[in-house]
Amino acid sequence: MPSPGFQALILCGPGVSLNTFTSNPKEFPKALLPIANRPMVWYPLDWCYRMGITNIKLVTPPESAPALEAALSQNPHLTSLPAPKPDVLAPPELTQTTGTGDIFRFPSVRAAITGDFVLLPCDLVCELDGSSLLETWLIHEAGLGGASGGLLDFGVVKFGLGGEKSGRRGGLAVWYPTKGSETGVKNEETDFIATTPLPVPIVTPPRGSLRSDIAKLVYAIPTDTLKDITDEHKSFPIRHRLLRKHGRVKMQTTHRDAHIYFFPYWVLDMLKVNESFDSVSEDVLGWWAKAGWQEGLGDKLGLREVFEGTLSTPEGDIPDALVSSGVLEEEVDVGSMSSTWTSTARPRPQRPSDVFASRVPSLITPTITVNTPLTIPPILAYVQQPSPSAPLIRRVDTAAALLVTSLHLAKLPSLDSVDSRTTASPFAHASKIAYPDGISRPSRVETADSLLAENVTVGAKANIKECVIGANCSIGISARLTRCLLMEGAVVGDGAQLTGCVLGRRCKVEGGEGGDGERTKLVDCEVQEGNVVPWGTEAKNEKFMVFEGLEDDVEVEDDGYAAEAVDDQLGVEEGIEGLYHS
Repeated sequence: MPSPGFQALILCGPGVSLNTFTSNPKEFPKALLPIANRPMVWYPLDWCYRMGITNIKLVTPPESAPALEAALSQNPHLTSLPAPKPDVLAPPELTQTTGTGDIFRFPSVRAAITGDFVLLPCDLVCELDGSSLLETWLIHEAGLGGASGGLLDFGVVKFGLGGEKSGRRGGLAVWYPTKGSETGVKNEETDFIATTPLPVPIVTPPRGSLRSDIAKLVYAIPTDTLKDITDEHKSFPIRHRLLRKHGRVKMQTTHRDAHIYFFPYWVLDMLKVNESFDSVSEDVLGWWAKAGWQEGLGDKLGLREVFEGTLSTPEGDIPDALVSSGVLEEEVDVGSMSSTWTSTARPRPQRPSDVFASRVPSLITPTITVNTPLTIPPILAYVQQPSPSAPLIRRVDTAAALLVTSLHLAKLPSLDSVDSRTTASPFAHASKIAYPDGISRPSRVETADSLLAENVTVGAKANIKECVIGANCSIGISARLTRCLLMEGAVVGDGAQLTGCVLGRRCKVEGGEGGDGERTKLVDCEVQEGNVVPWGTEAKNEKFMVFEGLEDDVEVEDDGYAAEAVDDQLGVEEGIEGLYHS
């Protein structure tokens, strides 16, 4: 697919909410955690390449950059992606607790963004074709090439008010349902969003269009914040101005922000002007949505300065590139050139060239003043409706989501089982069992809902049902695994029974003879990388991990940067030096 001219920024944070497996972000950052035996960052990268975006930046703290660069050069899943390879951007100011809003004030990040861009988290898994979202943005929001601002070799392409007043150059964000899906996770965080419908199009959208699920966002806050507001006021206060502006408002509380953002270039200046904006999801989207109907808010946020002034670069303010190059003498309203565009006459401000003859007395020289209301480009929302056949969109930022999403992808038919008349999923693997010779007989592996990577060995009489097992894992004799995720090099001993567990890289669950009723039985447990669970351990809903690395009381945002504290706390020592479970 030809490039749409967009850039993509993928934020690769430390993953404190997955701290059992990301306690050492220097060697194994969150972006490399396996989802269905592929590195997590593979999914947003593949999504970008499939819609034609090849200018991709991975933004990560400096300590995680070497591990990411090594994986891009060595991991077979990442090296199989199309060229060019994504760039790793590691601003020296970026830490594990930096807010997403602060990231876009770093000079290196601002210099790297030269036009409209897509902002993504590294933990995104999206089956919805990105081209359909991009097409929606281009139809509803985009101007002509470079119309929404950007950097060129000879200067800055100015934003300009003309196209904005034609309803262009806004943004697009995506929300997905958390209820009514097999990939739903208990107690998953959600957002409160309020939307108003767009005008009915004159031409009926084609079949498969996302148009029916696109609306204008007018309010967006986390559901936890909504609860705090209602607890404080004993109700949810709604401004009359919102209802006067929009007669129909739909409010929803069971969807979650996917952190898929199609942003125009001017959003960088919005973030620069508003230094208090710490989070893109809460601050940028929330205030932008309210500025569309709350009079005067756009001016308070400095948006008039952003729209009417010059765009800023790391080197300072540079005049409009087209003007400075002599190509254009004054700003052009691109929208007015359309044969279908209509406008109402509005006062024209006096220009310096409007000089009257010397015989006209200065006392009667007319003074023309214009107080033009600020029109805010809309932020649109694609709100996916719950349906069993809806494409998967979700954030994989907890161990429960990691397990459920991996098991969902394991059910996809493999490429070697799909005939030529059927279109395979882009997430399908070449085969369900990469190394059939490693499975001893007799044993049972349900291939319809399981996925076994390269060099996996399975002992005799083992029973594997609905599991994802990474490369170089070893499953002992008579072991029983149900709904489990094993990362690379994990070992499960003879006779061990695991249900709903996630095992980190190179960890070991010891097995044994099984005499006198002794056995290892784990239910809904997590085992840290390199840890050893002794034979005879019986546990449920526990974490087996060493007390080191990221601490749970560090406040970190769910996509990797500052916002929300982790609730899990390390538990008590179980008599084994260095071994803890909570």
